[in-house]
Amino acid sequence: MGETRQLFFRQLFEKESFTYTYLLADKSTKEAVIIDPVLETADRDVQLVKELGFKLKTAVNTHCHADHITGTGVMKKKLDTMKSAISKHSGAKADIHLSEGDKINFGQFFLSVRETPGHTDGCITLVLNDESMAFTGDTLLIRGCGRTDFQQGSPEKLYQSVHSKIFTLPAECILYPAHDYKGRCKATRSAPDISVPSHGS
Repeated sequence: MGETRQLFFRQLFEKESFTYTYLLADKSTKEAVIIDPVLETADRDVQLVKELGFKLKTAVNTHCHADHITGTGVMKKKLDTMKSAISKHSGAKADIHLSEGDKINFGQFFLSVRETPGHTDGCITLVLNDESMAFTGDTLLIRGCGRTDFQQGSPEKLYQSVHSKIFTLPAECILYPAHDYKGRCKATRSAPDISVPSHGS
């Protein structure tokens, strides 16, 4: 409980691509990470980090996005402590290339990497160290999942990823997607508003 109280969490929204960006930080050490920053709101995110007095260690993308441009390049120019991170299978350039089981540390907290391909080969899900929340990118959305009809998509891989890497999390784990187009912001693994992708669909 004490550790949870030391966690700062903010869900941010970009209205053109309906993208969620997530800022997490250790309140005591001020070390922070940001997940899926967007080019159009990079200046907003940099300003927020500075206003809160955080030291942004890592900007991590859950996958290489086809529907918007990441804001990590802009943010790196304005925050000299920050490194970019993405899956080693994404084909994208970054300071850190992530693999299954890697940890992204910030203060007393960390995000563990689960490889969840299917929407793209380089999709990852990021799980907080106590498994109270997970950031599923485009692998699992609310009432749906990422498309599998382009950019390395595979319904078979997506099915395995969701069932073996996400649905094995605790039922109370809060799942945060990379996008939502109807104003929904989170769900839990056992909630009825998360649809299960059918095998081979």
